[in-house]
Amino acid sequence: MPSIALVEANQDKGRYPAPPFCRPRMNVGTPREIKTHENRVAMVPSGVLELTQAGHGVLVEQGAGLGSGIADEEFARAGATLVKTPEEVFEKSDLIVKVKEPLPPEYKRIRKGQTVFTYFHFAADEKLTQAVMRSGITAIAYETIKDFHLLDHDLSQETGELTPTLKVKRNVVHDKFADVVDRVYDTPR
Repeated sequence: MPSIALVEANQDKGRYPAPPFCRPRMNVGTPREIKTHENRVAMVPSGVLELTQAGHGVLVEQGAGLGSGIADEEFARAGATLVKTPEEVFEKSDLIVKVKEPLPPEYKRIRKGQTVFTYFHFAADEKLTQAVMRSGITAIAYETIKDFHLLDHDLSQETGELTPTLKVKRNVVHDKFADVVDRVYDTPR
């Protein structure tokens, strides 16, 4: 039975967390993006906080957020474990969350039983498609999820450029992400 404080904290989300003994701990990993000119990071500190508060572990490769203006210390304060290498992120994570498709150096890092949540663009890359099929991972492609509108384009006050910003209303992003994770790992909510 969840505590009263936990229930009250989650009432506005429209859900109650499963007791810890019903929900297996899962490690979610975010490596630094290696695609040329890709400076975004797939996990922000608020996402780390949500996942760690739900009992999951979060691994973030050191420097993963620097291109997006997020220091390692911000991830650590939110509860992430910072790791030095992408190999460590992939090795210790059940779920990998990336911005862009895995590139050839990452093919050998993904492994059977792992879930990778990213843009895949399979139609444009036969080598990637073959590598993913051989790996035995569960591949969840952002571009194939319907009604999962996360990005709005706002004019950045600082740079004057168009930049994607997450619009998180009533925890829609967290709930959609949690629903996908729960279906993949068959955990009750």
